[in-house]
Amino acid sequence: MTSNECLAYIVNEIHSTVFATVDKNGNPVTCAIDIMDYDENGLYFLTAKGKSFYDRLKNHSHIAFTGTKGRDTLSSIAVSVQGKVREIGSDRLTSLFEKNSYMTAIYPTVESRNALTVFRIYEGTGEWFDLSKKPIERFSFSIGNREENIHGYFVNEQCINCKLCYSKCPQKCIDYSTTPVQIIQKNCLHCGNCYEVCPVRAIEKR
Repeated sequence: MTSNECLAYIVNEIHSTVFATVDKNGNPVTCAIDIMDYDENGLYFLTAKGKSFYDRLKNHSHIAFTGTKGRDTLSSIAVSVQGKVREIGSDRLTSLFEKNSYMTAIYPTVESRNALTVFRIYEGTGEWFDLSKKPIERFSFSIGNREENIHGYFVNEQCINCKLCYSKCPQKCIDYSTTPVQIIQKNCLHCGNCYEVCPVRAIEKR
């Protein structure tokens, strides 16, 4: 999937997410936030200026959120994003209400919407994690100009192809047909079993 397709999935399929911000003392705080729209510039959500959530966004522009869709754990797709937000005011407020008509039940009149303001997640990285597939599937994507995160476990030239890593891998996502062996990143759980069992420390965590 492309980055834009991931953003569309967040808005149209997941929609309601758990947001993490920090308070003035640096303590983490979570709240439920709907991601209401997206475009080539990022993701959009709104809040009221009187809320503590608004204060946290203004005091610290870094956020993170996670959303899931599925009947249960093994049928779920989880998408997580870390990034920066910027307040853009009321410019997109009308279009967000048009696209998310349920908001009129919360703020029924134009007057009641005076305190609302829109934020854009304009830069960040995300991860797609699909437990409904076997083996699992994961990949990274980016928002704005942020480079995608490269993280996980990688095999270096010290590998002796002993296959111990493969024997401990719950997803069997290690190709041992070559030396060094290769971890198939899109199917890796990042559990670290391979790292722990390697007798020559040929597996690196990034």
